[in-house]
Amino acid sequence: MERSCKRLVKEAKYLWTFVDAEGVEPTNNAVERAVRPGVQWRKGSLGTHSAARSRFVEGIMTAAATCKQHDRNVSEYITQACVARLPGRPDPSLLPVSTEILAQVA
Repeated sequence: MERSCKRLVKEAKYLWTFVDAEGVEPTNNAVERAVRPGVQWRKGSLGTHSAARSRFVEGIMTAAATCKQHDRNVSEYITQACVARLPGRPDPSLLPVSTEILAQVA
């Protein structure tokens, strides 16, 4: 019990971040909601049977969740990623890009 109490005191600044930092939720509900589609897929499909397929699914699920977060079309991003495999094509970014930056690049 004493060890647990010492650890709580040591980690207090991390455990109570939501009290001091504006916008930090006291729960992990957002994270739980974000991973739910992957969990549902895994349960419904009985998962994958190789490490390579697991990495592929992780990548697709991450890309889909990130696109959804930034109101981007998942199919469009996946298409861009496939085209990027052609020689001389740049990889698409999952980071949101402002219209000001796009205007500067064009």
